[in-house]
Amino acid sequence: MTRKKVLIILLVVLVGGAVAAANIYYKRDTGLTVNAEAVRARDLEAIVSASGKIQPKRQVNISANQPGRVTRVAVEEGQRVTAGQFLLELDPRSLEGSLRRGEASIAQARSGLASSHVAVESAKSRVTLARQNHQRELQLAKDGLTTRQALERAESELTLADQELKRAEQDIKTREEQIRGEEAGLETTKYNLTQIIINSPMDGLVTRRNIEEGETAVVGTMNNAGSQLLTIADMSLLEAEVEVDETDIPTVELGQEAKVTIDAVPDRTFRGRVTEIGNSPIQTSAQGGQRQATNFKVVITIEEEVPDVRPGFTCTAEITTATRKGVTAVPIQALTVREMLFDPKGTMVREESSRGRRRGNSVEPTVSASTEPPPGHTREETEGVFVVRNGRAVFTKIKVGVAGERYFEVLEGLTAGDQVITGPFAQVRELDDDAEVKVEQESDRERRRREAESNDSE
Repeated sequence: MTRKKVLIILLVVLVGGAVAAANIYYKRDTGLTVNAEAVRARDLEAIVSASGKIQPKRQVNISANQPGRVTRVAVEEGQRVTAGQFLLELDPRSLEGSLRRGEASIAQARSGLASSHVAVESAKSRVTLARQNHQRELQLAKDGLTTRQALERAESELTLADQELKRAEQDIKTREEQIRGEEAGLETTKYNLTQIIINSPMDGLVTRRNIEEGETAVVGTMNNAGSQLLTIADMSLLEAEVEVDETDIPTVELGQEAKVTIDAVPDRTFRGRVTEIGNSPIQTSAQGGQRQATNFKVVITIEEEVPDVRPGFTCTAEITTATRKGVTAVPIQALTVREMLFDPKGTMVREESSRGRRRGNSVEPTVSASTEPPPGHTREETEGVFVVRNGRAVFTKIKVGVAGERYFEVLEGLTAGDQVITGPFAQVRELDDDAEVKVEQESDRERRRREAESNDSE
């Protein structure tokens, strides 16, 4: 074989190899490179997160029943107390003076009552005497031995005597009512005197002390709040009072399980249940004319003991509003919205003009879909995902249910094993129905991730 023929054969081989390599290269790069994930059954939990404060389920604010200067305080803030334990005492001197005045008033009223009884007996004697005189005058009048004037005078004296008797008897009733009023006032004074010593109404922790010896306790009125002397809380049963956004409140129900994390107790989560849901929004004052978010109070009773906790600790609650076991689920980032065409029966119709074709690294221009749908057809914003079928991204309408942390429950539209496109986000957002795609393998994604991390570190 001549040298010239060998060179020609080598040239043909090189050209053929270059053409084959080019075909392999362009075939490899055909279509958008996307990430995909197989749809499969998963366990999902719908979670509503909210923040708030830790509060005891039962606490008592102790105030004074009557004004007075505090003479003794026996507890400190943070001290544990038991039911009936002495807490503080008010100055009793003004109440003791009121007690003595009440006792003297009762003695005076009883003395007046005794005088009234004497007056009644005297009035009865006068009535008897007047009645006898009247009877004699009547008899004399029958015999014609007295004048009409004397008879009328006897009748008048009898009437006056009866009136005096009724007045004396009424005075007795008045004195008795006065005594009962004085006795009631004395009982109130005695009760108030017992209230100068304040004892603990329950076992608990003194979470607040607002009074010192020598200060004056003020009793509350309709318009003015009284002195709040102490606050005692039962820390054995705690609640998390959290604020839930109005968009999440319809899914929250009594009895739902919750997980509570407390900022002051790191690395621990406490179980709880929803025990109260507010019906009215939390009132907040708008600042700077800005619209405030509408939140509702939700109370979660914590079912575990929380060590070293104090009222007012900041907490975060995750309420499980729904659970699903073994349901078909799709990644949240795969869900997107497209305007799709539907026929009169409600069936989605694919438009040829909406397909995108990719050659190399560029997308060929396509003819846009007609703005006016055919007669009887409508265009609607449709929620769905792109499913990889035969190297193309096929938009598929789905119906979703419960939203988990990373996945949506799929009620209609997908079956286990379908490959849905999950990213990159920009491509999912702009991807056309029936566009050519190439699924990036997991190893390629890991390599790209490592390269990106390396570039960031540099």
